[in-house]
Amino acid sequence: MSLNRSEKEAVISEVTSLAAKAQTLVMAEYRGITVADMTRLRNDARAKGVSLSVLKNTLARRAVAGSAFEVIGDQMTGPLIYGFSEDAVAAAKVVADFAKTNDKLVIRGGAFGGKALDVDGVKQLANIPTKEVLLAQLLGLMQSPISRTARVLAALAEKRGGGEAQEAAPADQAA
Repeated sequence: MSLNRSEKEAVISEVTSLAAKAQTLVMAEYRGITVADMTRLRNDARAKGVSLSVLKNTLARRAVAGSAFEVIGDQMTGPLIYGFSEDAVAAAKVVADFAKTNDKLVIRGGAFGGKALDVDGVKQLANIPTKEVLLAQLLGLMQSPISRTARVLAALAEKRGGGEAQEAAPADQAA
């Protein structure tokens, strides 16, 4: 089914707004994937804040023109699904995780920070922990010296307090 001019303009403007907000774009070839698997992929993506779209490549090229994703315009060929995410790693994670369990989804590339990513680049991006995990790790690192200091001080206080109590006990027994 072909789109008329106004429908194409609407698709381009929608994808342009997605690209303007997104940090990452991941492209994957979906040839041979069942409707049930595609639905599962879309549901997983939606839950993680990733916008997946099957677009005509010419419309996708026009939509990303002038954005940070323009660098991969020449790679937009064949039946592709486009994943946009505001979280830097979410789109790569969703597509890479699904590709592990479904060999018909083939990662073709992506873009992050104005740089084109090859398949390995997308997989490396997918292996980075999420923002929440990184923040939790950072908080743990920041709390570690403080908690160690508190444990050392508590151990010293216990040792000093325990030592005085033991010295006082023999004095009472002597009387």
